[in-house]
Formats: sequence, structure tokens, C-alpha cells
Amino acid sequence: MADIRDINKAIYAINSSAVFHIGAENNADVLDSCTIEWLEGTTPISKADIQTKINELQVEYDAKEYQRQRANEYPSMADQLDDIYHNGIDGWKATIKVTKDKYSKP
Repeated sequence: MADIRDINKAIYAINSSAVFHIGAENNADVLDSCTIEWLEGTTPISKADIQTKINELQVEYDAKEYQRQRANEYPSMADQLDDIYHNGIDGWKATIKVTKDKYSKP
């Protein structure tokens, strides 16, 4: 389900200088029912192309889930620097490896 934020991201991913206005009554699945007014000579982008880009962006987002999970579990930078100070680079690498192994790249 595409909401207005998804539509905005997709349009800007296709044309970063696009100028447009989205008219929608709600922020739910609006791509099919919204109106897009293309302003300042912006070349219109079809809703099919916008939906395709939304899908591509979602695939990219999903593929980076491991990065978001790692970021939530890594120690703070201050703690990591303290770990390096007390345990050296190899000790720090061992600490970080636990999280990297837990959330490995697909």
C-alpha cells in the first residue's frame, strides 16, 4: 500500500528536481485515487512508473534490514572507543563480530 510519503520518495527517486502537488483525502493507499499536479514544466510520470519505483525502493529497504538491526545493537561510539582503549582493536572486533554474525548480510 503506497501512502503519500512513498509516492513522494518514488517521484524524487525518478526525478530529483520534480515539482508537483499530490491531492489526496487520506494518507492510506492513495496512489490509485490521488491526483498529481505536475508544476513548473515537470514532465509527468505515470502512476505505473511511480508504483514500479515504490516497489524497487521497498526491495532496497528490505534488503538493508540487517543494517538497521545491527545499528540498534551496536554499542555506542563512546563504548566502542572505550572497548578499543581497554581491549585493543582485536577485542573491539570480537565485540562487534557478535552483532555482525547475529545479523549477517543476506
